[in-house]
Amino acid sequence: MTRPRRAWLLPVSVVLALLLSLLPLPALLQPLRPYWLALVVAFWVIEEPERAGLGFAFVLGVIGDLSYGGILGEQALRLVVMTFILQRFRSQVRFFPLSQQALVIGGLLLNDRVVSAAVHLMLDEPQLPWSYWWAPLLGMVLWAPLFVLLDALRIGRRRS
Repeated sequence: MTRPRRAWLLPVSVVLALLLSLLPLPALLQPLRPYWLALVVAFWVIEEPERAGLGFAFVLGVIGDLSYGGILGEQALRLVVMTFILQRFRSQVRFFPLSQQALVIGGLLLNDRVVSAAVHLMLDEPQLPWSYWWAPLLGMVLWAPLFVLLDALRIGRRRS
C-alpha cells in the first residue's frame, strides 16, 4: 500500500520556516529565536532523505543567507554540517522516541552555534551575545510539536 505524496508540503514548510525566521521579535525575545530553517531541514532529512540531502541543505542555506543578509555561505555551511551528521546517523535517529530525537536535535543546534561562532571568529566578525546560546534549547523543545505537525501533514489522514 502506497501513501499519497504531498509534494507541496516540502516547499511550503521551507517558505514558512524562512518567514518565521524573518518575523520581527521584541529585543528581549530575539536571542530565543529558534533556527526554524534547521528544524525543517532536519525533519526532511530524517523522513525523506531521497528528497532532502546535502545539496538541498546547501541551496536552502544560500537562500537563507540572502534572505537574512548575513555572511554569504555561513548558513549554507551550517546546514550542510547538520545534514551530514543527520544523514550519518539517520537510521538510528529515525527510530528514537521523540524525546530522544529532541535531544539529538538540541545537540545539532548547539553544534550549529559552535560552527557559527567559528565562522565569525575566522572572519573577524562580531560574535553573538551569550544570550543567543539559549536558542538551541528552545529549538529542542519545539522539535516534538513541529515533527508531529509535519509528519501528520506528510502522511495525511488514515482511513479506517
